[in-house]
Amino acid sequence: MKTDIEISRETQLEPIQAIASKLNIDSSSVIPYGFYTAKIPYTTIDASSVQKHKLILVTSMTPTKAGIGKTTVSIGLALGMQKIGKNAVLALREPSLGPCFGMKGGAAGGGYAQVLPMEEINLHFTGDFHAITSAHNMISALVDNYVLRNRNTPQGLKKVIWKRVLDVNDRALRSIVTGLGDGNGIPAESGFDITAASEIMAILCLASDLNDLRRRINKIIVGYRMDDTPFTIKDLGVGGAITVLLKDALNPNLVQTTEHTPAFVHGGPFANIAHGCNSVVATKTALTYGDYVITEAGFGADLGAEKFLNIKCRKADLTPALTVLVITTRGLKLHGGILEKDAAHPNTEALMRGLSNMEKHRDNLQQFGQTVLVVLNRHTDDKDEEVEMLRTYCNDRKIPFAVDTAFAEGGAGAADFARTAVHLIESKPSKPLVYTYQDTDDIKTKIKKICTQVYGAADVNYHTDAEKMLSRIKTWGIDTYPICIAKTQYSFSDDPKKLGVPEQFSMTVREIIVNNGAEMIVAVMGDMMRMPGLPKEPRALQIDLVNGYIDGLA
Repeated sequence: MKTDIEISRETQLEPIQAIASKLNIDSSSVIPYGFYTAKIPYTTIDASSVQKHKLILVTSMTPTKAGIGKTTVSIGLALGMQKIGKNAVLALREPSLGPCFGMKGGAAGGGYAQVLPMEEINLHFTGDFHAITSAHNMISALVDNYVLRNRNTPQGLKKVIWKRVLDVNDRALRSIVTGLGDGNGIPAESGFDITAASEIMAILCLASDLNDLRRRINKIIVGYRMDDTPFTIKDLGVGGAITVLLKDALNPNLVQTTEHTPAFVHGGPFANIAHGCNSVVATKTALTYGDYVITEAGFGADLGAEKFLNIKCRKADLTPALTVLVITTRGLKLHGGILEKDAAHPNTEALMRGLSNMEKHRDNLQQFGQTVLVVLNRHTDDKDEEVEMLRTYCNDRKIPFAVDTAFAEGGAGAADFARTAVHLIESKPSKPLVYTYQDTDDIKTKIKKICTQVYGAADVNYHTDAEKMLSRIKTWGIDTYPICIAKTQYSFSDDPKKLGVPEQFSMTVREIIVNNGAEMIVAVMGDMMRMPGLPKEPRALQIDLVNGYIDGLA
């Protein structure tokens, strides 16, 4: 099997102007970033087309540490749609350098189902992540300067809660002390989150336009005054300066697949510590130009899909026409009680036991009113017997089922999958979304509904600090915000060791974070860290990939 880099190199990329032309995007709206990437102004969004065209959400069962392959399946579906003559467009997230050089590696698909140029997308791309990092850390510097200049005055701050961010997995920066040394400010405890967890990232991905971006940035809470009232970016007076740092980053990025299907790749919040969806403007730009738009939401359906539906769709007035639930034989075996290192070996008993995890995710998605298509992301070493067992299981229960082999075969391996998706969309009109909670529910009720109805928890507990923050929030009048739960991606619970479909478990809210600009409440559960660490053997150690890339440039 060829490597992803070898496949990306053998693909003859089309100039980005040709990709834009396929979508009938006027050349004056194509802002090139090199030969094969461009930004398309969000001002090209057409509201009537957004409502008329069909949105498909790709999510998954609870993933293994290697993932389930949602991005590869999303790209495969777009390729398959193109194979059967449909006008399909992708709307995906941008990869973060943290996972790229940490545990997961790149996030541009794989095999013959990639978005290209893969190397650029996985690295610095158009600089969107760097713009977010710069904007976030500019706020940090301005806040520290304000604290220094206003110490011992009535305008001083009692507490600063705004940390710094970096697009690198670096556990040593989780807790730091700033301001040490003569003339370097006031010593204070602080820390770093990863850029994907920045509130600026969430804001960029939820903003509808430049004015909305500035409105949201001005609402960011960076600290508290002496009387415990929030101190915001508007109070600091720098909303315009921060917004201008993001003016180019707000525009979606256009690239192409291995078979030249158009793809908008924009925004990159993680789904375990943030809301896990690409930008609203990228999704709506794709819906402006594509009859079918395929998007994905991070990690399992309990995380990315729940937030996509309860947060993004609620706020952006979007409704998927279909949800694709991706499974793998390895994922099923893991949740059927087999160690991950043994999951590649045939084991039909574990495979069947693991289907309870898939069923729980499917039931959850149907509670939202979604039509669900279960898709097996087939690995090359999957046995025919196992595949047929899954097909029979689903057919006997009238569960729509398809197999995707786009990784090995490109669009040809997803053509039947695409036909099934189109048939379901055309035969089962989408229903209005049924949200897990209402805007008018209080925050504890919203959290409890997610934990009990989506995760299957028996109850929810709160640490003292979380209780104190909830008491504060009641006085600020922001109870109507949706909830973004930060928890492990490896379990329905907040314990990564509880695999399958755990029952009678409790969940604990350790911290409540108010993302006032993103207009959501983040509930941090278990031992979830907003700055990941590197594994024992980081992906950065795989220097053959780097050498291969350098050899290709020679």
